[in-house]
Amino acid sequence: MSPRRVPVESDATGRHDRPLRITVDGEPLDGIAGQSLAGVMLAADRLAWRRGPSGAARGAFCGIGVCFDCVVTVGTERDVRACRRRARDGDVVTTQSRVEEEE
Repeated sequence: MSPRRVPVESDATGRHDRPLRITVDGEPLDGIAGQSLAGVMLAADRLAWRRGPSGAARGAFCGIGVCFDCVVTVGTERDVRACRRRARDGDVVTTQSRVEEEE
């Protein structure tokens, strides 16, 4: 199974998904309505978007909101679990790093 989106012209189901665009650290990323923030980032090949205390890369680990490895800031709201939050057109996402917070 691939985290990448199926292009509309290749989709055998004939769906007509609504596109959306979010901004992650200033980079515009395209997604479709119903995707989680993590889903949009994974589809754009962003596999990690924060650093743990050791400096190790973190991203979507469990995918169900238990591990909190995927937390981001959405607008002004910190510690949003990207795997649980549906992407909304126009969301402005900022990645977080525990390394920066501890300095």
